[in-house]
Amino acid sequence: MSMIVVKDLAKSFGTNHAVAGVSFQVAEGEAYGLLGPNGAGKSTTINLVLGLLGMDGGTVTVGGQDLSRNSAAVKRMVGFVPQEIALYPSLSARENLVFWGRMYGLGGERLHQSIARALETVGLADRAKERIETYSGGMKRRINIAAALLHEPKLLIMDEPTVGIDPQSRNHILETVKGLNARGMTIIYTSHYMEEVEFLCTRVGIIDHGKIIAEGTLDELRRIIGHRSRIRLRLSSNGHRVLERLRAIKEVEKVEEAAGEIVITTANPAGVLPAVTAECTENARIQSVALEEPNLEAVFLHLTGRALRD
Repeated sequence: MSMIVVKDLAKSFGTNHAVAGVSFQVAEGEAYGLLGPNGAGKSTTINLVLGLLGMDGGTVTVGGQDLSRNSAAVKRMVGFVPQEIALYPSLSARENLVFWGRMYGLGGERLHQSIARALETVGLADRAKERIETYSGGMKRRINIAAALLHEPKLLIMDEPTVGIDPQSRNHILETVKGLNARGMTIIYTSHYMEEVEFLCTRVGIIDHGKIIAEGTLDELRRIIGHRSRIRLRLSSNGHRVLERLRAIKEVEKVEEAAGEIVITTANPAGVLPAVTAECTENARIQSVALEEPNLEAVFLHLTGRALRD
């Protein structure tokens, strides 16, 4: 069953067609990554799905409810973690959560329990009485997530929740999101860090020029660029002597020498590796060998022609 279905979503600002027929759906309990270069329409799409912008066309359905017809019901099912810190710095973490909980219509014992649960989830129950202005950047982002969890949403939308924080805090947030998804929460996750999306998401949609240009599991997206791998070899000496021999091996597509390494491109690394090592050991001693599988960044650059921050 689909938790969210987006169909033919459209939004223009004058002559700029920011979103031009975006369609995707996310199954209940799935973690879905939405990637796109700056200016691709990703943030506008998120704002349309949240009902923060009015759409020019298309439909958004969450949990069977049409956003245009019943926005209040949709918003009760959705939690949003914005890129910006949506907290009052002079208030404590608990006071901020009380404020946001009441905005969700929570009160009394239910609010108290929701705050305790959210603080425990993000690992800050012992720092709840401290003011936000005393928090590190990573702690602020964790409370930002806690605020989105108070009403126990079925769908959590996260817009670059780890920007500008230290690696330890980033790992804590990623593990928290992974745990939420494992407990059945549906996630839509955007990030400038490809490895985060690879770690968290079962499927990925890539948006560019206001349209979804590719979608699928990581393996499905890898097939777009032929699922090619690279074998990196470092030899003790005489590496240049084996280059032509390596190029002649069946299923070796490209052989390059760079920075003291031999880089071999192939769609069948397991099949060619024995022949590669045999050719190399005839003329030199292998110091190291490494296999690189195609990653999400390679797919992204292949499809868009630009880096995520361009």
